[in-house]
Amino acid sequence: MTKIFETAFAGLTLPNPVIIASSGLTDTVNKNKELEKAGAGAIILKSLFEEQITGKQDNDVDDYLHLIQGTKEQCSIPVIASVFCSRSDYWIDFAHQIEVAGADAIEINVFALNTDLSQAPDSLENAYIHIIQKLKEVVNIPVIIKLGKYFSHILHLVDRLHAAGVAGVVLFNRFYQTDIDINKLQMTSGNVFSSSSEVNDTLRWIGIINGRLPEASIAAATGVHDWEDIVKCILMGASAVQICSTLYQNGNEIIAAMKRSLEEWMVGMNFHSIEAFKGKLNYALIEDPSLYERQQFLRYFSNRD
Repeated sequence: MTKIFETAFAGLTLPNPVIIASSGLTDTVNKNKELEKAGAGAIILKSLFEEQITGKQDNDVDDYLHLIQGTKEQCSIPVIASVFCSRSDYWIDFAHQIEVAGADAIEINVFALNTDLSQAPDSLENAYIHIIQKLKEVVNIPVIIKLGKYFSHILHLVDRLHAAGVAGVVLFNRFYQTDIDINKLQMTSGNVFSSSSEVNDTLRWIGIINGRLPEASIAAATGVHDWEDIVKCILMGASAVQICSTLYQNGNEIIAAMKRSLEEWMVGMNFHSIEAFKGKLNYALIEDPSLYERQQFLRYFSNRD
């Protein structure tokens, strides 16, 4: 494969923009080797949870370090470790072991909800910054953070994270979905897989952030199901995309299919690199993105019966 797909994300050079998201698909060395063979540009290992680290579950911790080491030995593409945490930073010293094991970067997934009325509205954002600052004290590899979409000022948060030393931001994390079994009167889990329609919020915010903070390195996640989604995300300003649900639904073969169609589109549009069309449709030239969105909303609904 030529370097037509080569892209840079979070200080890493990827042979192509297709990153395999953290999941059960990336929990063994053999699976990761097969994903690279199928054409992946980078792999994010299945997450290790904060509770597994702080609870001193040594088998889990040792197994994770071995997963990093084994995957690095077998794969030539970037291998990114993943930690799923809350507000606690007691686990952060373990990040140094992740680096020593050979991970090329570390992705942080922070899941915490403001359910305490006494908490300040910006307490969650401050927790993100605190975790990143602590991490930067113990590791030299790039730190990536995967954000949920439920913040009052996403643009401002990304700016603060970038200033704190984050190398890359992933938009967006798709957290555990809640549902209810109305016959058993029990809480249950919602749909595990994303749908292609979920990419719309991702596109909007990538465009805004890339336009306002062009120095921020962005990867798209949630709703990326086919090659057209990849094109759209890059046009808005993403350097790479994470895929997961579409792999579960279509198998590893979807990676090669995505890349074939992406290359055909790039050649047809006379784009010789990812950088050539990255951010071409971001919001940099729009004076007020919120006004733009309102105009599109008005046009859409004013033309409907």
